[in-house]
Amino acid sequence: MKLEDILADRLAVVFCGINPGKGSAAVGLHFANRSNRFWRTLHLAGFTPDEIRPEDGRTLLRYRCGLTTVVERPTASASELARHEFKDVAAAFEHKVRDCRPRFVAFLGKAGYSALSGQQAVAWGLQSGLIGDAAAWVLPNPSGRNLAFSLDQLVDAYAQLRKAIAQAEQQPLIS
Repeated sequence: MKLEDILADRLAVVFCGINPGKGSAAVGLHFANRSNRFWRTLHLAGFTPDEIRPEDGRTLLRYRCGLTTVVERPTASASELARHEFKDVAAAFEHKVRDCRPRFVAFLGKAGYSALSGQQAVAWGLQSGLIGDAAAWVLPNPSGRNLAFSLDQLVDAYAQLRKAIAQAEQQPLIS
């Protein structure tokens, strides 16, 4: 089953996973694995007033947030993706972002942004390059397998993005 994007025009941010996990793809829901901390992190970082359940993922649009993945092919682990898979989808991904015109594209983990930008060394946070006309931001991956970041560290990183969005909202959108 294909994991459908949750997108709309002129969102504040589109969160971008590397690719769907096999479990999420099987049920057709983003971040469906209970060990994934995405939905909890979004809520605790102030993006949503309540924690959204994966089956209610489309309600994320109410908060001017969207969801997509760089690569559509589901895997058990993102490490199963070949570098060429990112290059193969780069133009289509940028076109998708241009079409929905978000202020920010937030990559969940460094791998997706690194592969699309061609940069080997990627820092956390705001990037110098754009994706379409959107500012690129790199966040820690909320996967339960990512033991390098505690929930508190994830929430702090995501809250920094939320603050940057609030600041950008005071400036006109790029047309």
